[in-house]
Amino acid sequence: MPSKAAILALAGADGRLEVRVSPGASADAIALPASGRTLVVRTTAPPADGEANDAVLRQLAEALDRPFSKLELVRGATSRNKLIRLTP
Repeated sequence: MPSKAAILALAGADGRLEVRVSPGASADAIALPASGRTLVVRTTAPPADGEANDAVLRQLAEALDRPFSKLELVRGATSRNKLIRLTP
């Protein structure tokens, strides 16, 4: 798993983080992008009923050592590409 600092470095000045999600993966994982600024998150949760969204937010909260309530899904609830805001 990437360090907290490496993940935070991908966030914009306004605390927004672009994420590409792979639901239904064989294991949960977070990977830094090979290029660009989009974090890659794999989750075992299925892409139904918002389960993958919740799982991704929980994974990021754990990786960033933040409460789950401090992360907000801004855009992409039904898309693999998401925009997540890290609130102070």
